[in-house]
Formats: sequence, C-alpha cells, structure tokens
Amino acid sequence: MTSRLALLVLALTAAPPLAAAQEPTAAPPPFQPQINDPMLAPVEPAPRRVGTWQEALALVRERSTDLRTAEANVQRAEGRWRQALSLLLPNARLSAGVSTDLLHPGLAVGLTGAPIIPQGNQPTPTVPLASATASLTQSLVDVSAWRGLHSAQFAETSARESLKDVQRRLTQGLARALVAAVAAERSAELNRVGLLRALERAALTERSFELGVGTQLDVVRVQQDVEIARQALISGDEQLRRTREALGLALGLPQEVGVEPTFQLQGLIEQAVSECSALESADRRPDVEAARAQLHSARDSRQQATAGYLPTLALNSNLNGYTTSNPAPATLTTWSLVAVLSVPIWEGGLRGGLVRERRGIEQQSAETLESTRRNVEVEVARAKRNVGVSESLVKTSAASRELAARTDQLTRRAYEVGRGSSLELVQSGAALRQAELSLALREFELVQARLDAFLTEARCDW
Repeated sequence: MTSRLALLVLALTAAPPLAAAQEPTAAPPPFQPQINDPMLAPVEPAPRRVGTWQEALALVRERSTDLRTAEANVQRAEGRWRQALSLLLPNARLSAGVSTDLLHPGLAVGLTGAPIIPQGNQPTPTVPLASATASLTQSLVDVSAWRGLHSAQFAETSARESLKDVQRRLTQGLARALVAAVAAERSAELNRVGLLRALERAALTERSFELGVGTQLDVVRVQQDVEIARQALISGDEQLRRTREALGLALGLPQEVGVEPTFQLQGLIEQAVSECSALESADRRPDVEAARAQLHSARDSRQQATAGYLPTLALNSNLNGYTTSNPAPATLTTWSLVAVLSVPIWEGGLRGGLVRERRGIEQQSAETLESTRRNVEVEVARAKRNVGVSESLVKTSAASRELAARTDQLTRRAYEVGRGSSLELVQSGAALRQAELSLALREFELVQARLDAFLTEARCDW
C-alpha cells in the first residue's frame, strides 16, 4: 500500500537546494508491507467431504437413525394390522400326544387322562396311546374385531405418512446443514481477508510513525483493530468446525464433514425439486395427514371398545379322537360343528373404563391434529414471506457493502495524504469487514429461504 504522505516526507528530506533542483530525480519505490502471519493460513480441511447433493442424500438414507426408526414404526403398524385381521380369519389348530397310565401300564388312556375301554367289536387301543385332535374356529359376527381392524389400518396409514414427513424433514435438515457449512467456509475466508487488511493498515501506520508523521496512539489504535480481527477469525473457525460437526451428524457420521470446493450451492433447489414434489395445499402435508389418520385410528379404537358390549357369533368345528388301535391303524371318535353365541353381561367395569380411556385418546388426537394444522399454516406463511425478506436484505446488504468499500477506500486515501485520522481508518476497516460478512450471510440466507419455502409445502418420496 503506497503512503503518499511518506513519499512526500522522503521527497522533502532528500531534495537538493532549489538552485540545483533542475535535474529530475527518480521517485522512491512505493511502500509494500510484507505480511506473514500464521493465522492467515486456511483452516485445515475436514477428514471427510461431500461433493454433490446425491452423495450427501445417499449417506442420509444409509445412516439416518430417524429414518430407520420411522421405518420400524411402519413395520410395527403392519404387524398390529395383521394381528387385528387374525381375529376375523379362520383359526385352525392341531394337537397330538402320546399318553400312558403309570399306575396301570396295560390300560389305554386318552389325552384327558380318562381310561379308554373298547366296546363290542371295536379295535383295541394301543398302549401307550397316540392321539390327535383338530379344531377350526371362524368368527361370523364380531363388530368389535372389525372396528379394531379399521383402527389398525388407519394406524398403519399414519405410520407411513410419518415416514414421509421424516424424509421431508431430513431433506430440509440436510439442505440447511449444507448451506450452513458453505456459509461457514465463506465466512472463514472473509475473516482472513479482514485480518490481512487489518495487518496492512497496521503496517502502514507503523511506517508513518517511523517517518514521524504518526503518533503512538495511531499505532495502538490500529493494533487493537488487528486483535479484534483475530478474535473474529478465531470465532469464525470454531463456528466452521461446529457446522462441520452438525453436517456430519445430519449425514449420520460422528465426525466433521465438510464440502468440496466444487460443491454447487445454487443447484440445491433444483436437486431438492427432483427428490420432492410440491403439494396443492399445506393441509396435505405428510405430518398433517399422519395426525388425521391417527385421529381416525383413535376413533375406530374407541368404537371397538364400545362394540365390546355387543354379542359375537362364531363357528367351531372339532375333530376329536384320532387314536392308534390294534388291528386297525386308527380310530375316529367324534366330529362336531358348534355355533357359539357369546353375550357379554358383566366384566367388573373393564369395558366401561376402556371406553373412557379411548375416548380421551381420541380427544387428544383431535387436538394434536388441530395444533399440527395451525403450526403448518404459520410455518408455510412464514417461509414464503421469508423469501421476500431475504431478497430485500441481500439488496440492502450489497448496497451497504459497496458504500463500506467506497468509504474505506476514501478513508485510506485521506489518511495517506494526512487528512484522515487512524480512528477513521480503523472504523472504516471494521465497517467493511462487517459489511462483507453480512452480505455473504444474507446471500446464503436467501438460498436457505428458497429451500424452506419449497420444502415446507412438499412431499418427499425416497
């Protein structure tokens, strides 16, 4: 950085007498500060870095614990639905056994322990006696079981919609983590540029002090600005490491994860659109659909408990007494077909307590649905409004940065010719650093705002 005041002083002290000053002399070389500070070295790269959106999304699909938990919830809901369906399907059972009487070894006994005495010309049972029994039960009328099946079906739908919402939130969280990581990388670079400029101003001020045109106050004031720039750099580096750790956790890795220098941040919106689809209205978002299905499940569950007061009709068929005999290979004793009508009378208040409990669950589900709707409406409106706010902030930050750069340039020039103070030099430098950081952050916030505006009203299907 050239110091015009320093050149003027050198020119005056080295000038010959006026009578002999007719010959032109070469101007001294401009002052170029030599800055060699170890803190200007860039931050060490992360142990692992991602280069594309698809690479990052693949890691989330592979290692996300939230995704695995949501998938496990779907499996549980499928299992509960199958259990509810089993109450309406035929149930067949086959039992077999071998029996003997330890006190009377020569006497054949059945599975119930009663002795079997052959009648007339019947075959003689073997000792020990091998026997088998087959039974079949089919529910004909069971309103409670049907309500339970519907409740389980809606619960499965709720679990699937919750899985879709987890996928949407993971996509949004990954996009935010990537934007934050890129923003932190850029902020760390700007902090080093700010420190370099502060060191250059410090070298210029020290040079002016050595030439006798500056004061000790100027030197101390500029050195203080250098230390402030160092503090900003240290804080920015720590913030960079934390954003890398947050990105690693979002990817399912317990370590710092950075982004490649070739990572294209502007293409995140297009890539997110390829993974998710926009919804017609916020009321169709997966978390709202999950809450709505959960309400239907709770209502059917309450109706299932209420239907427990109704009688049930079932059909039972039993094939008893396949036994081994001599000389015949087997003997069949009975085969029955029974229609069973079951009428509940009194269960000690169990059914009434169950109805009250499930009515409370239904009310909770209804309130959860209403709360989810309200939150989604506010979230969507806020995300859409935030896009316009971010665009306006970017415009004002860009104008502020241009003014700060112009002010710093004019302040340096005035200081070089002796018309400005070191305080103005420090203030203009600090304002320029802040304006550059603010503009960079506003630009990243605009990208994030556009992503949020899309993903808050989208459905992601991986």
